[in-house]
Order: sequence, then C-alpha cells, then structure tokens
Amino acid sequence: MNKKITRQNKLIVFQGKGIRRAWFKNEWYYSLVDIVRVLTESANPTDYLKKIRKRDVELGSYLGTNCPQVEMSSETGKKRNTLAGNTKDVLRLIQSIPSKKAEPFKIWLAQVGKERFDEIENPELAMLRMKEIYEKKGYPKDWIDKRMRGIAVRKSLTDEWNFRGAQTDLEYAILTNEIMKGTFDKTVDEYKQFKNLGRENLRDHMNDIELILTMLGEATTTKLHQDRDSIGFNLLKTDAKDGGAVAGRTRKDIEYQTKKTVVSPVNYLGQTGR
Repeated sequence: MNKKITRQNKLIVFQGKGIRRAWFKNEWYYSLVDIVRVLTESANPTDYLKKIRKRDVELGSYLGTNCPQVEMSSETGKKRNTLAGNTKDVLRLIQSIPSKKAEPFKIWLAQVGKERFDEIENPELAMLRMKEIYEKKGYPKDWIDKRMRGIAVRKSLTDEWNFRGAQTDLEYAILTNEIMKGTFDKTVDEYKQFKNLGRENLRDHMNDIELILTMLGEATTTKLHQDRDSIGFNLLKTDAKDGGAVAGRTRKDIEYQTKKTVVSPVNYLGQTGR
C-alpha cells in the first residue's frame, strides 16, 4: 500500500492522493470531500457527498450536526471553508460508502491518529509540530517563541478554570473576553473585526507587544485565581477583570511612554509583508 503521512497542517497522503486536514478544537479535522474522492474515485466527489447525505438521512443529520466548516486551502491555494470531520466523524462517513478501500483507510486513519496519542503522552511533540507550522507560514523565530510561551500560559489558565468550576465553552469565552477587555478595551470579536479578520486565530495576527500583554493578562489572572483560591464562575470573572486591568495599565503606560497606540488594525502577517 502506498501510504505517506506528513506532519503538516495542510495535506496528508493516502495511496498517492492528498487529503486536507487542519488543527481545529485541539484535534485533526479532515476534508470530507477529499475522503469521498479517495474512497470512491468519483469525478465529482462534492456531488457524491451531497447525494449520500440525501440518501442516508441519518448520515445527513449527523454530518449537519457534528461536522463544522473549517478553513482549508483549495487546489488554487485560496482559503475556503470546507466541511470537515474528526476521526469519529470520518468513520461514520465511511460506514455509508461502499468501497474496497474502507478497511485500509481505517488502518491508515488509526496510524494518523496515533500522532495525537503520542502528543498527549509527550506534549513537547505537539509544541514542536505547532512550531513547524508557524515556521512554514513565515513567522520569525522570536515571534514563534513568544507564541509558544503564550500557548503554555493559556493552558495553565484554562486548567485553573476547569479545576475551579468553569464548565462550558461560553463561560470560557466570557472569562477570556473579560481579560481582553481589560487589556485592550476590546472583546475577542471586536478585536478581530478591528484587525479585519474572519475565522483566523486572533493571536496569530498579534505583534510582539500584543502577545506579551495577552500573556501578562492571562498569567496575572491565573495567579489571582491561585492566591485568592477562587471557586465558581462569578469569582473567576472578578479575577479575570482584575488580571486584564493589570495588563491594561501596562498597555497604557507603554502608549504614554512611546506616544504610540499598541492596539493596531493591521494584522501581524500583513504588517510584516508575509
């Protein structure tokens, strides 16, 4: 079997055919159209996928409920939102496709999934993988180092939230916005709109000072949680406001000293010409 597994964000190869994937919500998501193309060799995999979703009502409902649109590169290199699924979703799709390639594809998918288990056991592997992705995108080493440190700071904070009673994605988003508002006078969505971003990750488009201030707000919030032994969403929210305010005062001091605004509408890659 001609199999090749590459550790990159854009493409992996099964029997000589590319399948796009993207790191989304802390796991790999695969283009469902690409998987249909590999398993069926259909001349129009998009149409094939539409037909099996109509024919198999339960599959159509499952994909519609569980499979998000994830940004991936098209054949022309342009970013497009693509229907994508994680390993569980892909296996559900395979069940509805009569194909001799289904079993070897399952074996191959298990091998790809092993990467994630290896990274869980050794988080350093995940950090190395992310570093490689940023290098391929053209970010300089000093920025990547700050971004990696920011990811570690963020992980420490979310671990505290989980331990101290934040239970839903909505609560995490509210707490994050409290820190961001205190630091930059903007929520995450407001900041993304200000930088003219869509589905992109805001932090991937921050400059050095923005990243450092974000880390300061989140690291301070983590320390406040620990020092105050805060339990429950309301107390965590108070800490998040206070942690953001610390970073916000630092931002204002920087702006006073430099006579320049830290918050910029220019995203990082556009600013550096990359």
